[in-house]
Amino acid sequence: MFFLFFFKQQVKTALKYTLVFALVCSCLLLVGAFAPLDIPSGKNISEFDKIKILFQELGSGYGLDALSFSISSLTLIGMLATITYTAYGMSALPLNLIKGTRNVHYERLENTEDIEEVNLEIERLRSKCRDGRPLSSNDRKKLYKLEEKFRTLQRKERHLETREMSGWTKCCSIMRPFKIIWGIFLILVALLIIVSLFLSNLDKALHSAGIDTGFVIFGTNITNPLNILLPILQRVFPLDYILITVIIMYFFFTSMAGIRNMGIWFFWIRLFKIRRERTRPQALLFLCMILLLIVLHTSYMIYSLAPQYVMYGSQKYLVEGSTIRNSSKMISVNCDANAPDDQCTVTRTYLFLHKFWFFGTIYYFGNWVFIGVFIIGFIVSCCKGKKSVIEGEVEDDDSDLSDNEEPLDIYA
Repeated sequence: MFFLFFFKQQVKTALKYTLVFALVCSCLLLVGAFAPLDIPSGKNISEFDKIKILFQELGSGYGLDALSFSISSLTLIGMLATITYTAYGMSALPLNLIKGTRNVHYERLENTEDIEEVNLEIERLRSKCRDGRPLSSNDRKKLYKLEEKFRTLQRKERHLETREMSGWTKCCSIMRPFKIIWGIFLILVALLIIVSLFLSNLDKALHSAGIDTGFVIFGTNITNPLNILLPILQRVFPLDYILITVIIMYFFFTSMAGIRNMGIWFFWIRLFKIRRERTRPQALLFLCMILLLIVLHTSYMIYSLAPQYVMYGSQKYLVEGSTIRNSSKMISVNCDANAPDDQCTVTRTYLFLHKFWFFGTIYYFGNWVFIGVFIIGFIVSCCKGKKSVIEGEVEDDDSDLSDNEEPLDIYA
């Protein structure tokens, strides 16, 4: 009977979340399908004419609009996750590899001294009530905090003892030079991405069609390294796909590093902590969802990093050059907005990303915030000292219940 009751509760909970998910998706599809894109704003157009134009637009192409709006809305959430976690992880991961962790032996000695000091303070407070006198309220609160700190230090001592005797710690000390080299490589990649993103955003700010068009840019006036490299690699299949895969994997691993260091937050509320062998199942589900949204947002990040590649790839068209002896010499130039339609074709990815102009505007300002968060995270990571060898395994203010739970044996 208990199993049947538990099964019914699980089914009800699953159906509730499924219905909420279906409702949200339906709302996004309906808003995308019924959102008009081009309504004239002239003074001679009445409200009735605007409503008439609205219904005319509803009858054509609403399926693609609905799909585009839904994906763009999810990509917008991914942008927020990218700003929060990826921007910080791009600076924290390389610098943590370069700085390394504290020496486990010296850290254990410091922890032993802290245990002795806290134990002496506890004994001093307990000695006040040995003659039968009760402790004051302040002393009781202080004693409770000291006992909590003592238990935390004891847990930390057990973790440090296990880590000191572990063979993995010795292997990490041997691999220390490779970690430094890997960290330097990752920070150079981060600087390359940030510089490319800054130049691309600067080009949009100076030469785009404006805020009411989503900062659409019709040509590359200020180029950046990735915008030059990707069209060149496209000539040799599949080098450009390999580079894009490397960029996506870089965003993926730096996002994981950011989530690992920060935890999962909802505004100012910390929901979960990500810990080795201590992470709750709900936290893992949130982690997978955040990573999926971040990967979804990389489609626009690739466009921001290499707009020429996303718009036209390596396409070129012929124009007349210098005239020699009454004969003009034809030269090839990169495709742009001035190219003939029969010689250059805009990619479907570019058209899909700019279906709704207001999303492009939000993404544009989001890129500036991303750069700012990276710079702040880089400064904070540089100012921080070396991390503990058991960083995140034992903390004083544990809001994650899994940290206080021992691993369960499901076969017991």
